[in-house]
Amino acid sequence: MPPPLIEFRGVSRSYGEGEARVMALDTVDLTIEAGEFVAIMGPSGSGKSTAMNIIGCLDRPTAGHYLFQGADVSNLSRDQRALLRRHYLGFVFQGFNLLARTSALENVELPLIYKGMARTERIAWAEAALEKVGLSGRAGHDPSQLSGGQQQRVAIARALAGDPMVILADEPTGNLDTRRSHEIMELLAQLNRDDGITIVMVTHEEDMATYASRRIDFVDGRIVSDTGARAMEGAA
Repeated sequence: MPPPLIEFRGVSRSYGEGEARVMALDTVDLTIEAGEFVAIMGPSGSGKSTAMNIIGCLDRPTAGHYLFQGADVSNLSRDQRALLRRHYLGFVFQGFNLLARTSALENVELPLIYKGMARTERIAWAEAALEKVGLSGRAGHDPSQLSGGQQQRVAIARALAGDPMVILADEPTGNLDTRRSHEIMELLAQLNRDDGITIVMVTHEEDMATYASRRIDFVDGRIVSDTGARAMEGAA
């Protein structure tokens, strides 16, 4: 039986020292299997963003172990963690993070440039990613010519272009109106369902969390609730 895709074993993360020390994560155990769609929720300062940053190799635990496909990520070098991000993870952010005077196609190409892919091949991959998110007709438009929902679709296409195992979505609907928010969530759910991409999403919106098959709530650096498909299997 293969190891879990993502696993925390007693992960803690603290910042500062002495009286100023803040425990962002406190001895967290967590397992996420390949193909899950997980919503991580909690109030400000609960640890949800810290957990996401550790999963995304943007931060590292001060104690405990983070394993990806059974390999301990905790002790990898900065360059090794960058390689893991580049080849296995895709990121979607609340603020879209698109280059302003760069076409949708060129924005989607960016992670493929970092992978060293030849220009002809990366254009083909980027075009396929834009088609998957329904924006094949907007490849030449820059962000100022796109709606917020379309910009987020470009950001999702950029995350998809590198063929990731996991998409990490940090408040992906935070800058969108209700209609566009549901369109983006339906797209993420479709990618999870049809392509088997594991999605880990941080959100504070209850109605957006309902699109996930599993919900994990953090409070004061600890998991206080874990409900959904994976949790139910564990209880069986």
